[in-house]
Amino acid sequence: MEERLTAKAHKIVINDRNGGSITGVVDVISFDTKEILLMTELGVLMIKGEELHVKRLSVEKGEADISGKIDSLVYSEMKTAAETAGNLIGRLFK
Repeated sequence: MEERLTAKAHKIVINDRNGGSITGVVDVISFDTKEILLMTELGVLMIKGEELHVKRLSVEKGEADISGKIDSLVYSEMKTAAETAGNLIGRLFK
């Protein structure tokens, strides 16, 4: 598996809350008509709305186009299992 040497640019363009395009997409975690979860270069992006669809996805280019009524965009950090376990052990032995 090839390592990523440089991060792809991450940009979101929303068109009148009725869809848009996203760059810097690494993977699609899940999607349905009310929520789309994307792994991006800057963390997990949760898009909530109604009648959401992933119209186009190119993981090679890191691009996705979505359609539907967009209500919110929320980022979160995705931690690995090792990081989570390390934090728990650190808190236990303080």
